[in-house]
Amino acid sequence: MFESAAALEAEHATLEAQLADPAVAGDPDRLREVSKRYAALAPTVAAYHAWQAAGEDLSAARELTAEDPSFAEEVPSIEAEVDAAGERLRRLLVPRDPDDDRDVILEVKAGEGGEESALFAADLLRMYLRHAERCGWRTEVIDATESDLGGYKDVQVAIKSKGPPQPGEAPWARLKYEGGVHRVQRVPVTESQGRIHTSAAGVWVMPEAEEVEVSIDPNDLRVDVYRSSGPGGQSVNTTDSAVRITHLPTGLVVSCQNEKSQLQNRESALRVLRARLHQIAQDEADAEANAARKSQVRTVDRSERIRTYNFPENRVSDHRTGYKAYNLDAVLDGDLGPVLQSAIDADQAARLAAT
Repeated sequence: MFESAAALEAEHATLEAQLADPAVAGDPDRLREVSKRYAALAPTVAAYHAWQAAGEDLSAARELTAEDPSFAEEVPSIEAEVDAAGERLRRLLVPRDPDDDRDVILEVKAGEGGEESALFAADLLRMYLRHAERCGWRTEVIDATESDLGGYKDVQVAIKSKGPPQPGEAPWARLKYEGGVHRVQRVPVTESQGRIHTSAAGVWVMPEAEEVEVSIDPNDLRVDVYRSSGPGGQSVNTTDSAVRITHLPTGLVVSCQNEKSQLQNRESALRVLRARLHQIAQDEADAEANAARKSQVRTVDRSERIRTYNFPENRVSDHRTGYKAYNLDAVLDGDLGPVLQSAIDADQAARLAAT
């Protein structure tokens, strides 16, 4: 029934032997790769062993029942254990997103609604920063363009796990469904009549790519430098430290002015560019393989209007999963766990149905 689990068990044993090999221990890159794969396989192998043990207990109970009918009353409960163990194993065997162990670069951009949208973008940024803090992740604002009232027209932040994450607990695995249009319904600070307005902000989540994974030809780049604008002190506003990079083959444009150093801004812009190019390549690969491997497609559409934040009712609603709760204040303070889990569960259910 679970032939693939047996193959993963064998791979896990091979990796365990490699971890004890001095040659692997002496190669940091190889050791990191082996350790990461070993940790990723551990939950599946443990579930496979639990399913095998439950099956052996069921066989023993049935043999005892043949000899002594009084043991028959134990069989149904053990059968339930076998079914539960099998279901857990089946879920773990669903093909994982290859990027699930990655960190992310998250971008929030004001949309419809002018200043109110920019203020809402700031609320969303704070929500993600607070959630990252709850998860023990590190955050770094890469670039930000502020609005007149203290919101954000555009802000990019890197979210990183501290140390090797547990399977399914890395920033990309948890936040990848956040991309899309987020809508807010509330009375804006700019509204004098007390009327409720609807505005929106866009969120884009990208797995962060290493430099060695995404090759960028310097000849494909046009780099422009200019004077930074907005708050930041003398050196920011009086020197050409801001950087705008255009990737000529794709037309992607990335700007960064958050740092005082032109070199630092260039490196930050290249990080964002690598992440965007990696995401484009992954989306193209998913589209090409869609018909062949439906179980691996991200079934929760990250490009649609995904969520509404209704302030008068203190309600948050996810339009993809049907999730609804009346704790908007807690969600905006970083309590995103149940909201995120609803998208993860919906995607996993669709993957299971496709297997």
